[in-house]
Amino acid sequence: MTESAFDLFARISHSRTADEVVRQIELLLLEGVLRDGDRLPGERELSKRLDVSRPILREALKELENRGLLVSQHGDGTYVADIIGQVFSPPVVELIARHQRATADYIEYRRELEGITADLAARRATEYDRQMLTRVMQSMREAHESGSFDAELDADLELHNAIGEAAHNVVLLHTLRACYRLLAQGIFFHRHLVFSSQAAREHLLAQHEAIHAAILAGDPDAARAAAQAHMDYIAASIRDAERSGEWQRIAQLRMQQRGLLDDA
Repeated sequence: MTESAFDLFARISHSRTADEVVRQIELLLLEGVLRDGDRLPGERELSKRLDVSRPILREALKELENRGLLVSQHGDGTYVADIIGQVFSPPVVELIARHQRATADYIEYRRELEGITADLAARRATEYDRQMLTRVMQSMREAHESGSFDAELDADLELHNAIGEAAHNVVLLHTLRACYRLLAQGIFFHRHLVFSSQAAREHLLAQHEAIHAAILAGDPDAARAAAQAHMDYIAASIRDAERSGEWQRIAQLRMQQRGLLDDA
């Protein structure tokens, strides 16, 4: 985890108990400040930042481990657990992967979520949120101009994550992250299908630019409309791929990769 101008872990000034340490770290997880896989500072450093004794810190970290929020790796430190991956259980993920109709439902669901999220981000984004959005948007432009396909896909997801953070609604934030996790894993559709041509990539970049601009302008109606138009375009692209027969090939490969395809 990288350091920033602001220390994530604030000094506990009153009741220096394990419960207070647990509460502070839980809030960082709830608000999406700490993400899956982030490494916490070492015990000595963290106890110093929080201004608590090391026995109190150990008790707090153990409780967070028991709650499934942190994992301790012997000799390597303490990390944020994969809490997003547990939102959808493996049986549900496999069920979704076996049935194509779930894709249409996913797009419909995300269309509404993305619209609400962009609307809230336009209303609530702080200056730091705007800086983050602009930084990610610039990364997307650079990846697009260089022809770096995978980097553009990564920036796409990172931009949507940043918009979710700028909406400042923790339930919405974690719901979106769970959706993006399944998208990145190719559960619903292969993202390469949407970026299938240079023309498609140009359209997608323009759509992301429109969402970004509307949020920075503080225009919730425009932000919602731009986000929903983006999802409408993705839905149309998937339908085109489906008609071309590419969908069937990719779906078969996806199920085969996950060991879900019955032997002929």
